[in-house]
Amino acid sequence: MALSLGAVIAVGASGTAFAQDTSSQSTTTNGNQPDQQKAKSLQTVVVTGSLVRRVDLETSNPVVTIDRAQIEATGKMTLGDLVQQLPAMTGGAVNPQVNNGGGTGASGINLRGLGTVRTLILVDGQRVLNTDPNSIPANMIERIEVLTDGASATYGSDAIGGVVNFILRHDYQGAQFTTNVGESDHNDGDQSGYSFTFGQTSDKGSIMGGIEYNKQDGVEAGNRSFSKNSVSLYGTVNTPPTANIGGSSSSPYGHIQLTPALQSQFGCGYVALNPGGNSQVVSTANYHCYQNNGAHSDKYNYATVNLIMTPQERTNAFLMGTYNLSDNVQAYLNAYFNKTTSEFQLAPAVYGSAYGADISANNYWNQFGTEFSQSANAFSARLSSLGNRSASFGANNGQFNTGVKGSFTVFSQAWNWDVGLDYGHSDLVTTTRGLPNTNKLYTGASYMGAAGLACVPNATTAAQGCPTGVTESMLQFNPFDLNSAGSVAALQSAGVPAVSNTYSQEKVWHAGVNGGLFDLPAGTVQLAAGADYRQEHLTTIVDPLLNIDPTTGTCVLGSQCGSSLAGGYNVKEVYAETFIPVLSNLPGVKSLNITIGDRYSRFSTFGSTNDFKFALEYKPIDDLLLRGTMSQVFRAPNITEVYGAPASSAPKISSDPCDGYTGTPVNPACVNVPTSGPYAPFVNQNVLQQLQLNAVISGSAYAGFPIKPEQGKSFDLGTVYSPSWAPGLSATVDVWHLYLNNDITSVNAQEVLNLCSAGQTEYCPLITRSATPGPSQGQITNILQPTANLGTLSTGGIDMSLNYKLPQFSFGQFTAGINATYLKYYNQDTAPGTAGDVVYHDAGHFLPYGSGAEASCPGVGTCLFPRWRAQGFVDWQLGNWSASWRLRYIGRFQMGSKSPSQDVFPDGTCYYGSYCTIKGAVYKYAATVYNDFSFGYNIEPINTRIDFGVNNAFDKQPPVMYANNTLNANTDPSDFDLMGRYFWARVTVKF
Repeated sequence: MALSLGAVIAVGASGTAFAQDTSSQSTTTNGNQPDQQKAKSLQTVVVTGSLVRRVDLETSNPVVTIDRAQIEATGKMTLGDLVQQLPAMTGGAVNPQVNNGGGTGASGINLRGLGTVRTLILVDGQRVLNTDPNSIPANMIERIEVLTDGASATYGSDAIGGVVNFILRHDYQGAQFTTNVGESDHNDGDQSGYSFTFGQTSDKGSIMGGIEYNKQDGVEAGNRSFSKNSVSLYGTVNTPPTANIGGSSSSPYGHIQLTPALQSQFGCGYVALNPGGNSQVVSTANYHCYQNNGAHSDKYNYATVNLIMTPQERTNAFLMGTYNLSDNVQAYLNAYFNKTTSEFQLAPAVYGSAYGADISANNYWNQFGTEFSQSANAFSARLSSLGNRSASFGANNGQFNTGVKGSFTVFSQAWNWDVGLDYGHSDLVTTTRGLPNTNKLYTGASYMGAAGLACVPNATTAAQGCPTGVTESMLQFNPFDLNSAGSVAALQSAGVPAVSNTYSQEKVWHAGVNGGLFDLPAGTVQLAAGADYRQEHLTTIVDPLLNIDPTTGTCVLGSQCGSSLAGGYNVKEVYAETFIPVLSNLPGVKSLNITIGDRYSRFSTFGSTNDFKFALEYKPIDDLLLRGTMSQVFRAPNITEVYGAPASSAPKISSDPCDGYTGTPVNPACVNVPTSGPYAPFVNQNVLQQLQLNAVISGSAYAGFPIKPEQGKSFDLGTVYSPSWAPGLSATVDVWHLYLNNDITSVNAQEVLNLCSAGQTEYCPLITRSATPGPSQGQITNILQPTANLGTLSTGGIDMSLNYKLPQFSFGQFTAGINATYLKYYNQDTAPGTAGDVVYHDAGHFLPYGSGAEASCPGVGTCLFPRWRAQGFVDWQLGNWSASWRLRYIGRFQMGSKSPSQDVFPDGTCYYGSYCTIKGAVYKYAATVYNDFSFGYNIEPINTRIDFGVNNAFDKQPPVMYANNTLNANTDPSDFDLMGRYFWARVTVKF
């Protein structure tokens, strides 16, 4: 029965637990195991989620498996793309489709929507430094086991949402060469690659190695109808919501705030230069009122040059081997190396007062009679002549695990032991382009002298002379006409690349034993125990041009600023897990087993913790398994969460609690906000014009927010049914729940404002508002977004799977299955027990960018929590022919909420008074279904296989959520397919 169940799992897209075989296996030349050896391997297996070796394939641990056949059937170049499609993944994660906020070529794994930092990544049961699954060579992996339950007692910190364990191929015999190509239906997004794998096994040991290369071309958003324009949804209580092509208010012709006198002249607060207009004459003949919306909007359509697929190029190599030192002792080595180059591309840089550009009122080109700066009038413009912003990434990742393992016998009980070192090293070089050196763009006091432009260090005197380094070409920079010859030349001279480096290292010394303690009537009591010692270190060196001024959030290059960082920690751990067979072969009790686990961890930075696990397995009959698990979960803050240096950020807020502020009652968030005079009542211009804020993000130490580890509990109660009356059929249902306290998160700008306003005064010093009387008084000039322990999180739902290998028919062998997750609730309690507490109910919702709910979301990028996610499959095989159909299902969801407490305004944002958008707007989206097909044929005489496939066969387009609610392509690139119909082919030759 176990062999039959294993066969079902091996064919299916997902299913129940597939045991990890750590014993030696022999293979034939075509890679198939003899039946006799298969039976032997079942005697000693370890299933992900437990450290105890057992015979059973089904245990108390809910495990979903992707086997090698499924990996190859999708045509995916990387493992991350495959794992992200599992139904248990939700809440948003970065991938190569994410351009703004991504571009590194990495894919995040976000089990249960708890964030990528709460999913532990393993390779053959050992931690890896780089948790990007795309850096793991696909041809060294036998299968992927995904534990969808908390496992801190088993694996330590970070295993809160679950564990993804990439199981290595062992004892491979022969050689194999594969080449693959792919292209979208739009004749773009080309991919190509090849791999070579070899292996040899003998009585003395085994060796296996290989190399992979693959390349993916980038695709611009302008190549798709849904993403070629930045489409924003906007409406007020007096205006029905409409969708307009717009984008950023920072346009090539400027976004210039007027003085009160000029506002009376123009009849508006902001103007832009007319194309071809004379910037030196401020009149309605040369300037016009800035249009935020409508057919004649002045907003800049930044979308066209953004990417919906970032370019990537990867080279992977791996080597694995074992050597039998004696009959009972074996040395081993597993090592792989990855080199990745990738890139993101954004619209040209923004130049303006929010990013450190101060334009003197006495600058020759400034005819507006006022200064432009963070504390005065606002100005911004798009530096189109400088070209697109971009950053290229060069990453090198190395990981190896080496040691000695063996077996021995104590009182007739078999034991295994393993002692080794796991080492990882990673370096990342980032080259940033398209940003101007603002020191080379002179905007100080100047005048037109007899010999041309000249500087005046003090406008009240006649003294002439330029600051050191200011040249004639720098004086020609006219920020109000960026298309002038002088401005273009100055910008070209000021555009310089910046190079930053990040280095990280991890060492884990591990030792463990497992085996039988003694026999009970129901079986043998098993024990696994061991100890680990882990060291981690991180160093970041930022280019001096990008060094941030933490008081302003700016740097010489204007944006994308940061600061150098170095830090590290170590952790000592001991663990034990015991399996106790309580009853067996009794009426109504085929078997009853208990598993108890415990792990003690002591961190050099956060003290110690002890995490416990209890699991129960009950089989009333052979066909039915009832299981339950309760685990304590734990995560210590990582290096960047604690020691992260300040770095620039550009968040968006949906509301300002100080809009319309009168001073009564006193609001600590509204320091410097005017309550009387010409600029009262106050209206936040960033909110009104849907502009991103100038902000700084940092670790807890820099912000003065000491943080502690987060802790919680995970529960799973499930059943597995494999009826004897239907061989090949298996079904599982698991009900799960998880809650987490002291949630470690980067507190977004919206939350900083809300918490301070509600009385959480420790957040108030993080808000900086302009104190200078005038139009900028009270406007936010900078917000520090700290890393802190903020609130609690609870989530729960149901996992289901059904797999059936049908009886053999004359027209072929069919296997079908489905794997689904229903998300019952996902609640974020931001500040329990305080006046500022808000509970966000996210299940079934997309969280718009800039909303309070999105600010609290632990996911990376956009956050989508549909109620249902599912995968289905049908496989067919007849002789040398094979075919498969894969279905990907993302359930319906809504954007917006009838409840104002949810702080979701999909029609725009909430402004003061008559500017307030429609509250309670709700947009509902239908389910999205993707269909993938593949076909294959074995050409036996030449040991060659040909595969062809099409992903998203019916060219399903992603839902449009609009640019004011998301950062990329008017939609959610973390969850939906942006490429459209995609064809791929592969040829495999075996030697």
